[in-house]
Formats: sequence, structure tokens, C-alpha cells
Amino acid sequence: MSFFSPKLGIDLGTANTLVFSPGRGIILNEPSVVAVSEVDRKVLAVGNDAKEMVGRTPDTIVAYRPIKDGVIADYRVTEAMLRYFIDKALGRFTLFKPEVMVSVPAGITSTERRAVVEAALRAGARSAFVVKEPILAAIGAGIPIHEPRGHMITDIGGGTTDVAVISLGGIVASTSVKVAGDKMDAAIADYVKKTFNLAIGDHMAELIKITIGSAIPLDQELAMIVKGRDFISGMPRSTEIKTNEIVKALATPLRDMIKSIKDVLQETPPELAADIIDRGITMTGGSSLLRNLPELIFRRTGVKAQLAEEPLLCVVKGTGIALEHLDVYKKTIISKR
Repeated sequence: MSFFSPKLGIDLGTANTLVFSPGRGIILNEPSVVAVSEVDRKVLAVGNDAKEMVGRTPDTIVAYRPIKDGVIADYRVTEAMLRYFIDKALGRFTLFKPEVMVSVPAGITSTERRAVVEAALRAGARSAFVVKEPILAAIGAGIPIHEPRGHMITDIGGGTTDVAVISLGGIVASTSVKVAGDKMDAAIADYVKKTFNLAIGDHMAELIKITIGSAIPLDQELAMIVKGRDFISGMPRSTEIKTNEIVKALATPLRDMIKSIKDVLQETPPELAADIIDRGITMTGGSSLLRNLPELIFRRTGVKAQLAEEPLLCVVKGTGIALEHLDVYKKTIISKR
């Protein structure tokens, strides 16, 4: 391991990609979106610039999200995106190739894992490590994962919800379901379409979720004006929507997420289950920020849940800590090439 080799931790997410550099902290946080020209298959923009284009492009430009449900859906575009983020993080003229650690969902197959390593190496990494997200989220949330106690972590991102019980530095029971932020947005868009005959884009659906969404009904409802296209007349139209309607819209994706938590709790050895009752569930990932989600989990499972500090950043912070202490985290780090 050369002294000069820079290290980068990458949280390659369905919605956002974050890059961490030990000593410098989080140096990049941009949407996982790439704009490609259909004519010559050239990459035109990545990250923030590309996200601006989603739903607003002419026919010849397509904005892709190369990561779907937490795994690589479009290999070539992912590689271009990784290269862009690595170059941006290190500056164009670095002489040394970085060692890169990438987070992957707990339910990933070995083929998908190899694809991530390959993409990182081809994008300019000297070596690439892959670590499962729940482990990194736990490290980043400050959970002492090496002690012989059960810790439960629920990482809800854009594409996947990863639930895991961790003890002695390893995963004891886990599941990964492809229901998270994106499915919530889709459920909201669907509900608005059925209830108000209004077509809205992904961006608007996400805005509704963040602005007025909640996991449980509220007495003091929030409201917002939603703009879209009328299905019947085809004309632009706006309407007011309140929180409890969004609660209804989110019922199905939330039920699937809670089920994944219950499934893992049912698989957990009794000794560790006792620890989890004492400690509760730690929640990380951007979509765990939905209002009152911890309360809903408590009502459905009887186990208290709390948000980690800066839930969005836990995974990438975890990559940073694991990179600085590679020897300590040896056994949780998967493939290296």
C-alpha cells in the first residue's frame, strides 16, 4: 500500500452519490444522474447539472439514473459517472490512482458486486473494496459494531431499504428490499393521478413527500399547492394537497418496509433480540427522514426507533472511517482486486 495513494469512500446511491476523503471529510454530494446524448452516446453532464435536466430534455438528450434499486443497471453510464466523481474529488491532474471503497446493498449478488468493483477499477481506481451498506451505516452512525451485542440498523435510501442486525462486526440477520424513497415518490404520483386526475413528475412527487409527507396521520395537517398536467383536458392545473392524503398514498410502500424490519426481527437470535429491545433500531439513509417514520415503526413492531445523527451521511462517513482503519474492518470488507 503506497503512502501516496489517495483514498476515497464512495456511497454509490440510487438517488445521490457521496464521496468522502479521509482528512477532508465529505467532498462531494451530487445526484446519481447522467445526461447522455442519444445521437453519439456522449455523456453531456453528471450530477447536479444532469439532475436539472430530468424531465426537461429534448428528445436527443436522455437523463439516466444508472443505479436502479441500489445496483448497477447501466454499466457504461455508471463507469462514466464514477470517473467523473473520482476526477472531481481528486482534481484532474493527480498522478496517483486512488484506493476506493464503495458501499453496496446487503442483498447484492456476487455478480452485481463484481460489476461495482470492475466499474470502479475502470473509472480509475487502483484498488476497489466493497462493503455492505448496513455495516457502513452502523459505523457512520457511531455504533460500536465490534462488541458482542446486537445492533439493528435500518438504512432507507432511494432504491433500497437495508435492514440488518449486526454483532461482533458481522451481519447476523439481514434483508434488502427494493422499496424506499423512489417507490414512495411513485406511490405519491400514482395517488395524485387517481385522486385528482393530475399528472406530476418525479421531482414534484419528491417535493410533496419532503414538504408535507408523514408516516402517520397528523391532527395539524400541512398543505401545499401541487402543479401538474390535467389528465382530461391536458392543460396545466394546480390543486391543494394535505398531509393525511399523502399518508394514505404512502401506506403500501411503508407496509413493505415495516415487513422487512419484522422479517429480520423474526430471524434474530433471542440473545440479540433482547439487546435490540434495549437499544432500539437506528435509522439511517435519506428516506428515513420522512416525518414520524420512527413512530410508525414503534407502533408496528413494538421496538423503539431513532434517527441517527445526519442520516443521509452515515454510509459515506462509514466508508471514511473504514478506510482509515482498514486493518480493524478487514473481515467486513469484501472483494479487493
